[in-house]
Amino acid sequence: MSRDIIKLDQIDVTFHQKKRTITAVKDVTIHIQEGDIYGIVGYSGAGKSTLVRVINLLQKPSAGKITIDDDVIFDGKVTLTAEQLRRKRQDIGMIFQHFNLLMQKNVIDNICFPLLLRGEKKADARRRAMELLKLVDLGEKANAYPSQLSGGQKQRVAIARALASDPKILLCDEATSALDPQTTASILALLKDINEKFGIT
Repeated sequence: MSRDIIKLDQIDVTFHQKKRTITAVKDVTIHIQEGDIYGIVGYSGAGKSTLVRVINLLQKPSAGKITIDDDVIFDGKVTLTAEQLRRKRQDIGMIFQHFNLLMQKNVIDNICFPLLLRGEKKADARRRAMELLKLVDLGEKANAYPSQLSGGQKQRVAIARALASDPKILLCDEATSALDPQTTASILALLKDINEKFGIT
């Protein structure tokens, strides 16, 4: 039986700028079941990216409760220590609209980077990175640099990097909006395939 892996309850996000108060997200409750593909759709400026960033606390809410994989991580305030939050974020991969690749590192080193940060041995990190490159059909691009890749290839590298820590959840913040329609279709097909193979939400 499916269970809720992401629970956002009565989430508010308010920004204060000089004398203005801006409400980006107001009283949002969403429960997402494990293994689901869930999309947030709305007008530009509606608060979609803000809401997505709330899930891994890259954006702290002003109010509400966040439960990830049965752990309450926010309830009016962050309920985890910095170390606990860092470990919880390893379960939540994220890919971005503009790829966020390290331009001075080649493809395989971009994917190894988060693994090395968490203390994995270089040989183990490189082996895992090559497995992921094959998964996203870029095995032959291991030594290429981001400047040598197309937009779709860069996003495939970003997806491989996001999968490096074996996350349970994969957040995609407008992951295809910088791509042409054909490339968008191939990236969406890849994400669907990853969802079906690994059960990632």
